[in-house]
Amino acid sequence: MARHPSKNEPDPRDRSEQLALVESGPIPAHIAVIMDGNGRWAEERGKPRVFGHRAGVESVRDTVRACGQLGVKYLTLYTFSTENWQRPRDEVDALMHLLVMTTRKEVAELNENQVSLRAIGDLDALPPGARRELNDAIEMTADNDGLVLTLAISYSGRWEILRAVKTLVERVAGGKLRPEDIGEDEFSAALCTAEMPDPDLLVRTGGELRISNFLLWQLAYSEMYVTDVFWPDFRRKSLYAAIRSFQERERRFGRVLRAEETE
Repeated sequence: MARHPSKNEPDPRDRSEQLALVESGPIPAHIAVIMDGNGRWAEERGKPRVFGHRAGVESVRDTVRACGQLGVKYLTLYTFSTENWQRPRDEVDALMHLLVMTTRKEVAELNENQVSLRAIGDLDALPPGARRELNDAIEMTADNDGLVLTLAISYSGRWEILRAVKTLVERVAGGKLRPEDIGEDEFSAALCTAEMPDPDLLVRTGGELRISNFLLWQLAYSEMYVTDVFWPDFRRKSLYAAIRSFQERERRFGRVLRAEETE
């Protein structure tokens, strides 16, 4: 009897597509995703917005699995912005409940696949139950050595930059740092993302052409890929399309490449 692949393994046809993708060019070390379109996806179906958020969980699951299988080292998902606290109370409550239930349900598979869970943002703003569940999952997966999955929760780029500035000001005031020694490396080290490289690729679903206060410092030289696909419909095939687009680009980081560098 033929063995069916487990939920954590690609089927043979998908594995073949993954191998072709790996052979065709570099796989981004760090992919960041703005998961947009949940509400519009639900509204098109005559459902409340939270229905779209629930549907988007499967997209997260499949994207995490595919990134792990492809050898992506870092995946950062824009999960909940500081601006999202201004949404209707019932939607925010539903999102926090979804965060708790999803984290609790997924932690076993994260461990099975050696995924290390992290979170960035103003986590103190989260309800105690959500913060406790998230911290428990982070601790339970801390020793895993595979994909680093970072959830940006109660996060905004401006909040993070202001936080970094305050940290550096405190170090200067305490005599631990001279103002003239502050450069890009010192500033990056004060950010929430200090332990990971800047994203190589930013993926935004839902078709909007903006970065919505996400990783403002870190995205300076990231390649951007925008798709009209709403997040609940985003699956690994859409991820592969984003990576293929990334592979077709010439990354110059503001420089003019010499002829020998393009060979």
